Amino acid sequence: MISYIYDIFITKTDFMSFFDRLSNGWTLAINSFKVLKENKQLIVFPVLSGISLVLIMGSFVLVFLGVNGWSDENVEDHGTVGNYLSLFLFYLVNYFIVVFFNMGLIHCTRLYFRGEEVSINAGLRFSLSRISTILSWAVFAATVGTILRIIQEESGIIGKIITGIIGIVWNIATFFVVPVIAYEDLGPIAAFKRSSQLMKQKWGESLGATFSFGLIQFLAMIVLIIPLFFIGNMIHPIGGIALALMGVFIIATIFSAAQTIFVSAVYHNINDEPVKHFNQQMIDGLFQKK
Repeated sequence: MISYIYDIFITKTDFMSFFDRLSNGWTLAINSFKVLKENKQLIVFPVLSGISLVLIMGSFVLVFLGVNGWSDENVEDHGTVGNYLSLFLFYLVNYFIVVFFNMGLIHCTRLYFRGEEVSINAGLRFSLSRISTILSWAVFAATVGTILRIIQEESGIIGKIITGIIGIVWNIATFFVVPVIAYEDLGPIAAFKRSSQLMKQKWGESLGATFSFGLIQFLAMIVLIIPLFFIGNMIHPIGGIALALMGVFIIATIFSAAQTIFVSAVYHNINDEPVKHFNQQMIDGLFQKK
């Protein structure tokens, strides 16, 4: 694990190259919003993903509470096989839904980059055609997540620190896994390795873009959420909370779509496919194969 982190963050480039990568990441993040602006319908994918998660997870929680006799004591009883199985199912559904809709969005960006017609139906049909691959990845990811959770709950502070580090590495390594499983016909383990390889090539740009998205999202939250809260609060306190939550959902949806577009753009350039709205001079230097 330490070796993997070293391989990602320690390169032969100089100190200025590091900041060049971060700067390029910022530019790529901004260009992702340009693609989204021309394809506003892509917002539908994170919206569908969010609604599906809320509905399915809400049903999941109700069933779980019902099975436990609506008893808080039973629900809070960690360490049982039943609870860990429920946790696995929770992760499985979560990963499946997120990957399904993200894959549809990524396929739509591919159509756009190629100058073909973009439609929500085309993205959904593509995801449906890869349903077995998505399910395989969801099972693999849910297994990893459940194992990490078991270790975290059954171990002491050291175990929690270790699983926290592993969780960070997992998020880094799976950064490009959705386009990989969409287009490279790989199993879960091979897809994990391939995503890790891509991340090693583009860690600087990915880090820069991730930081950029986070910064812009934070500023958007301040500019939008606070005024919405006070406007709604002038009518009723619940109205303020409702408007604020609505603002959070809108911002989260927009940024989720833009981040997925970014992942798609980097992936397609690595594979020598043209990407519209991403400066060609930058592409020639940034996305060259190593």
